Amino acid sequence: MESEFIFDRAPFRSCHASTIAEAEPGKLLAAWFGGSGEGQQDVRIWLSCRDATGWSLPEVVAEEKSVPCWNPVLFRSSSGKLMLFYKAGANPMSWSGWVRFSHDGGSTWTAPHLYPAGILGPIKNKPIQLQDGTIVAGTSVECYRAWACWIEKSQDDGQSFRRIGPIIVPGQPYGIIQPTLYRCADGRIVMLCRSRQIGRICRSESRDAGETWTPAQPTELPNPNSGIDLVRTGEGLLVLVYNPTTRGRSPLSIAVSKDEGQTWRKVLDLETAPGEFSYPSIIQGQDGRLHICYTWQRLRIKHVLLDPMKLSRFA
Repeated sequence: MESEFIFDRAPFRSCHASTIAEAEPGKLLAAWFGGSGEGQQDVRIWLSCRDATGWSLPEVVAEEKSVPCWNPVLFRSSSGKLMLFYKAGANPMSWSGWVRFSHDGGSTWTAPHLYPAGILGPIKNKPIQLQDGTIVAGTSVECYRAWACWIEKSQDDGQSFRRIGPIIVPGQPYGIIQPTLYRCADGRIVMLCRSRQIGRICRSESRDAGETWTPAQPTELPNPNSGIDLVRTGEGLLVLVYNPTTRGRSPLSIAVSKDEGQTWRKVLDLETAPGEFSYPSIIQGQDGRLHICYTWQRLRIKHVLLDPMKLSRFA
């Protein structure tokens, strides 16, 4: 395992909710929100690039005057277009969804595009893309007491989305948010979700390309009301990054599954110290290595590189 901090010094006191993507072979982009504190008016979306020389100094890539920004999501579509989704609003109950596009690997970006009311784009985790080009994104809504997941599908490379849902845990109004998605060998799409007052990661699946979903149900995996993410490797291994506890956001660990998520085995701790280590984002690079970034004590963003074959041997 290799690890590094994305920046040493930053022009903000607090940061959270990072996302990572490979813009082109060997070139990584990471984004997060940063400012004086989550929900404060000076919180903006920051971006850093990693090449052979290391990570660049963070730069502001999105902001809204007098309104905080939240939860960026980077995604590179099969067309090569890079997308930066993010949210802006006083709180999660008043978010609007925004996106910027890049056609040159993140060197330049289009003007911010505001989605219509009710469309938020991927809420925390990267979408998946089907063979016909359809982008399937996991999103969610946080109301006063009721949380629910939704699916948004785009057939025009992220310009617009159509919403499907809600997906809920029956009898659990406090609910689920922030789904992460993967495809099974038989074509099913599965979502794993963060939960509130349930204490477990919850699971739902679709057998019709995301048009309909089963009621979500708790899994064996603990969840302390904290974000998760996973990736399915080219070899078919599912790699989940999560907090394996029902309280607090430490440790931050990795579990793997070789049977399409029916069973899981925790194989590695990324962090075990007291404090907050949370909101992971994980991808597999074109060289086969896994890249993970996450919140480190709300002060920094950490980047970890892993060999999936070594994880597979412990599964």
